[in-house]
Amino acid sequence: MKAKFFVSVVAALILTSGGIAHAQDDVNWDALTPEQREVLAPLAENWNELPAERRARLAEGARRFAEMDSDQRAAARNRFQNWRALSDDQRAAIRDRYQQFQNLPPREKARIRDNFRRFNQLPPDRRQQLRERFRRMTPEQRQAIRDRLRDRQQQVRPRHPDRPN
Repeated sequence: MKAKFFVSVVAALILTSGGIAHAQDDVNWDALTPEQREVLAPLAENWNELPAERRARLAEGARRFAEMDSDQRAAARNRFQNWRALSDDQRAAIRDRYQQFQNLPPREKARIRDNFRRFNQLPPDRRQQLRERFRRMTPEQRQAIRDRLRDRQQQVRPRHPDRPN
């Protein structure tokens, strides 16, 4: 049971971090480190039957998990438990939003990451106030805010031909 949980956590790490774009090399079981093999032990018997890209993603997730300290591992387990508690529709919506994010220009991704970082630096009570305020809004009000923020960003950071998007 514990080993299956670790494999599940590794899978969640891959999903939440964006994983690996494509498997560059086929990952042979013998090429894994002892730490990776320990985490992936429940898959050992069927390892060669997994697609090469999945083996590469799992090996990378196991490598990252093995490098984490106990607090980071606990946080990864918590994220995975939260993921498993979601419905299939909620997971599909998250995957769709992730794909939309991946398709954004680098500048837009950076803007979103900066906003997320700033939000997380706010005091917890202020973050909760903003969440509640956003939840009470109608879809039209939410879109109006998004439009205003986008327009404000474009005014603050006008596009320059010599700058990448």
